[in-house]
Amino acid sequence: MSIERFIAFDFGAESGRAILGSLEGKKIRLEELHRFPNKQINVSGHIHWDMTYLLAELKKGLRSAVERGYRELLGLGVDTWGVDFGLVGRNNQILGHPYAYRDPRTQGMMEKAFQMMPREKMYSCTGIQFMQFNSVFQLLSMVESGSPFLEQCETLLFMPDLFNFLLTGQKCSEYTIASTSQLLNAKNNSWEPEIFEKLGLPFNIMAPVVQPGTSIGRLLPAIAEDTGILPVDVIAPACHDTASAVAAVPARSSNWAYLSSGTWSLLGVEIDAPVITEDSLKNNFTNEGGVGGTIRFLRNTMGLWLIQRCLKSWQKQGDSLGYDELESLAQEAQEFKCIVDPDDQAFLNPPDMPAAIVGFCQRTGQSFPEKKGEFVRCILESLALKYRFIIERINAMIPEAVEVLHIVGGGSRNELLNQFTANATGLPVIAGPVEATAAGNIMVQAIAKKILSGIEEGRRVVVRSFPLKDFHPVDQDKWNEVYNRVKRMFS
Repeated sequence: MSIERFIAFDFGAESGRAILGSLEGKKIRLEELHRFPNKQINVSGHIHWDMTYLLAELKKGLRSAVERGYRELLGLGVDTWGVDFGLVGRNNQILGHPYAYRDPRTQGMMEKAFQMMPREKMYSCTGIQFMQFNSVFQLLSMVESGSPFLEQCETLLFMPDLFNFLLTGQKCSEYTIASTSQLLNAKNNSWEPEIFEKLGLPFNIMAPVVQPGTSIGRLLPAIAEDTGILPVDVIAPACHDTASAVAAVPARSSNWAYLSSGTWSLLGVEIDAPVITEDSLKNNFTNEGGVGGTIRFLRNTMGLWLIQRCLKSWQKQGDSLGYDELESLAQEAQEFKCIVDPDDQAFLNPPDMPAAIVGFCQRTGQSFPEKKGEFVRCILESLALKYRFIIERINAMIPEAVEVLHIVGGGSRNELLNQFTANATGLPVIAGPVEATAAGNIMVQAIAKKILSGIEEGRRVVVRSFPLKDFHPVDQDKWNEVYNRVKRMFS
C-alpha cells in the first residue's frame, strides 16, 4: 500500500504545530512533529508577532520530519488565525514584525471608518462581522497614524500568505484568509475597490487572490538545504485555520452546524452563497470563504480565551493548575452562580481576567465567583448559553434549522463544555476531531494532488480516521429557565 505524506503547519494564537499527515488507504494518520508556543512581543508599547521566531520554529518542524525519516513529501501547507498581516517592501524586505490583533491601535477605527463609508454599505459589500481588529481597521489605523512602513510597502500579505512568501518567494492571498479581512467582496471574491477609495487605503498593495488547493511554488532551495528536506510543493490549503477545520468536519447528515472551539469560538453553517441581509447585519454575522466555493456563515464569539487568561493570572500567583484540574473543579462548583457575556469588551484583553469577570458580575447585579472552579464553571456555562443564542439566530436566517452540532478543534476535548453545549442548545453534539485544522489542511493538499477526489471523500476519510464522541441534552428545563433569564445580556 502506498503512503502519501504531507506536512501541515498550523499556527494558532496560543501555539503552533508541525503535523505530518499520512494517507494510508482510506484513512489519514496524523503525527505531531513539533509543537511550540506562539509568543507575542511588545515593541514600543505595541503588540507584535515574532516572525523571526515563528519562521525558525517552522524550520525546526521540517528538520524534525527529516530526523524521523520523512524527507520526501508530496506537499507542505500553512494555516493561521485570521485578520493579521505583514508588509513587504522593496527588494522583498519584510517591514517590521506584524501587529497582533489584540494591539490597541484599532480603538476608535470602526467609528472613524463609518464616517467615511456607512456601516450598512461596507457590510453589503463584504458580508463580514464587524470587529475592531478586522484587517480593514488595522490598515486604516496605519493610514491615520502616517505609518512609515505603509509608505514603503509594496505588498500586503496576510499571515499564512507571508509564510508562503518566505517559503517560496511568491506573493498571493489565499481566498479563505483574504475573506476575513473585510476588504474582499463576498459576491465576486475580489478586493472591493470602493472600500479602499472611501477609506483612503492603498489598493495597489493587495496581492492577487488564489483559491484553496493552489500550488504556490516550490520550497526555496536555501530552506531545503538548511533543513534537509527534499524539494516540495508549497500548497495553499484553506489558509484560515477555521476554514481548514470546517473542511474536516465529519458530517454524516444534512442540517449540521459546526463549532470550531479554541481560543475563539466560531459557530456557523456551511452554505453555497453569502447571506447578506438586514438580519445578518443586525446580528453581526460573517460570510467567510470556505473550500470548494462554499461560504462559512458564522458568528465569531469569544472562546476558551477567558479560561486561558484566568490560568495565566493564577500562574502569576504561583498556582500550577492545568486544564484537566480546572475542569474537575468546575464540575464540582455551584451551577449557574453567575453568567457573563463572553463578548463583552471587558474580556478582550484585560490585565487580570478573574478581576474582569468579577467586575462584570458586579455591574450586572449578580453574585460573583470566588473559587477557581466557580470562575471556570461560570465561563463554560456562559459559553454554552451564548452558543444557543447564536444558533437561534442562525435558524432564523437559513431555510432548514440546525439538527446537530459538530464541535472540532482543541476545545472539543473539554467534555464538560461539550455537555453544557448539548444541554443549552438542546442539540446532539458530536465532538472531534481535536486536530481538525491539521486534518483539513492535509485534506486540501491531498485534493490538490488528486489523491482525494474532493471534500466529500475527505470527510468520509475523517469519519473513518478519528475517534468521535456523542453528547446528548439533559436537564433541559433548568437550562431553558436560565437562558430565558439571561438571554437579553447577549443581544
